[in-house]
Amino acid sequence: MSAEIRLPGMQLRADGVTAGYGGDPIIRGITVGVDPGEVISLVGPNGSGKSTLLKSLVGVVRVSAGQVSVGDREVTNLPPEEVARAGVGYVPQVDDVFGPLTVRENLEMGGYLLPHKEIAGHVERVLTVFPRLSGMLGRSAGKLSGGERKMLAMGRVLMLDPGVFLLDEPTANLAPAIATSLLGEHVRGLAASGASVLIVEQRARAVLAISDRAYVLGGGEVRMAGTPAELSASPGFVESFLGGHRSHQVRSGD
Repeated sequence: MSAEIRLPGMQLRADGVTAGYGGDPIIRGITVGVDPGEVISLVGPNGSGKSTLLKSLVGVVRVSAGQVSVGDREVTNLPPEEVARAGVGYVPQVDDVFGPLTVRENLEMGGYLLPHKEIAGHVERVLTVFPRLSGMLGRSAGKLSGGERKMLAMGRVLMLDPGVFLLDEPTANLAPAIATSLLGEHVRGLAASGASVLIVEQRARAVLAISDRAYVLGGGEVRMAGTPAELSASPGFVESFLGGHRSHQVRSGD
């Protein structure tokens, strides 16, 4: 992430959020927050509600109780387009790019809320952050590698200069080395440029290494929260998520 790129970081807060897809809620009474310059991770077993939480924050899943705010603006249950206008960028786990479209067309689509005359300039700005995409602007997104595809997905969201990034398992199906690079260089780089980053990730050890704080979800609720060092000092957390012993602690920046 280029040190010259500065993003308008904004605070994101979810207070007592309950949400689901109809019937019994998937998540219940969840309170989380992220400040500008922070990477906050959401970890937990499959089915714990991590992705549902992100979707509820951006208006894809309806919130039945609680409140979501960005900066001093409440965005609870606003349409996704309005949440994007409020400064929130969301990268889903799947369907994160338009496969038949070229890289350039995907980036231009990401600028759909911009005045037309500003789109080209924003594309060039994104390419300074993800220079690897510069040589493949005419290539269809469906022909990109997994790592390139995730760069494009993040770049597409970056087109609107969001103050908050919500990333849903950006390293899914990536090789370990590529996943580590994506997290350490690009995800941490977003925070270094001023954004607030909330990330769902199954690679607990890898994501904790770049996180300032983490929330552990289980059964649709927050079970634990703390810094990577605090969580890695918990035998239950280490056994369940790090697959090791307490001596193998994880610290932010390791």
